[in-house]
Amino acid sequence: MLRIGLTGGIGSGKSTVSRRLAELGAVVVDADLIAREVVEPGEPALDQIRERFGEGVFTADGALDRPALGRVVFGDPQALADLEGITHPAIWGRTAQRLSAAEEAGTAVAVHDMPLLVEKQMAGEYHLVLIVDTDEEERVRRIVSNRATPEAEARSRIAAQATDEQRRAVADVLLDNNGAPEALLAAVDRLWEERLTPFADNLATSTPVRAPQELTLLDPQPAWAGQAAREIARLRHRLGDLAVTVDHVGSTSVPMSAKPVIDLQVGVESLTVADSEAFRAAMDQGGWPRIEGIDQDSSKDGQPWPKRYHLGCDPAVPIHLHVREVGSPGWRWALLFRDWLRSDESARTDYRAEKHRLAAAGLQRGEYADAKEPWFDGAHERVEAWAQEAQWTPEGEGP
Repeated sequence: MLRIGLTGGIGSGKSTVSRRLAELGAVVVDADLIAREVVEPGEPALDQIRERFGEGVFTADGALDRPALGRVVFGDPQALADLEGITHPAIWGRTAQRLSAAEEAGTAVAVHDMPLLVEKQMAGEYHLVLIVDTDEEERVRRIVSNRATPEAEARSRIAAQATDEQRRAVADVLLDNNGAPEALLAAVDRLWEERLTPFADNLATSTPVRAPQELTLLDPQPAWAGQAAREIARLRHRLGDLAVTVDHVGSTSVPMSAKPVIDLQVGVESLTVADSEAFRAAMDQGGWPRIEGIDQDSSKDGQPWPKRYHLGCDPAVPIHLHVREVGSPGWRWALLFRDWLRSDESARTDYRAEKHRLAAAGLQRGEYADAKEPWFDGAHERVEAWAQEAQWTPEGEGP
């Protein structure tokens, strides 16, 4: 099941997107609704709140008096922590139940409508994160107009949330809602048709997304670093201790002229880990199925350089995942070659020239990869000389 995280600042129009996705066929799990459900009469969390905070936060008919409770916890960190200690386990438990039930029912796409997704650092838990992006002044106007809220209070509530920059950093998709509602709905419809539905289908069938055979080289793109960072967060969440390191490698990590493919390296203690049922299940569930038959790199020392190879399922961002043992020659070379290119402008110039020479020859993607190997072999001594001079050590990024 494709799991989507949906968020946006107060007044952004997140509810409009949530409703549209539900109309299109997604199951929507609303965090705010669940937060209200778990403190309804008869719920265990309500009894715990009464025990901790007393009858003063309840109405005459026994319901929770939210404004009264808000006044109690406002400005009191311990009281707030106690309240969250009661409500959060109940909220997360019910959320997990709803998502599991949706998956068991054969749901293709589930949307977690989560206002605090960024604040709780939850982005890595979803296959994709959608952010409803609306300018702050427009949000203030909507809150004041639609909710009869004083402007000072509206600005205060906005200031208490994540910043626009923080949200955009975790966004796989930014839905601009500064215009007419019809434009937002049309954008959601396109997203559903062009990305969410194909992604869900690929995930359900473990169908990888392969880069087009026709070779295309792009100039460095600002989006590459963010795409890699978000995918790394997802890998770390899914793999946990199974991954020792996870790194952005390849030309998009330099960055320099490159195919529009994000190459990532997962370092494992042993390839036995990569072949384990737990590792493969985590990769399948995350949307990175194994590609059989590709089990080694081109060696630079005459010895086998074994690895495992996975591709992503997201039709919008081709992901190539190279799984290698930490400390192995292949693992080391991927990090060394990247760092050499980052530090040496002449190396980038030479490599870029070779890339474009091969691209001009009309090679297809598979032919292009093989055709570059002689250049790599020729550069090997330069790379190792740089490593010695720079006293370089391979420092992969841990989970």
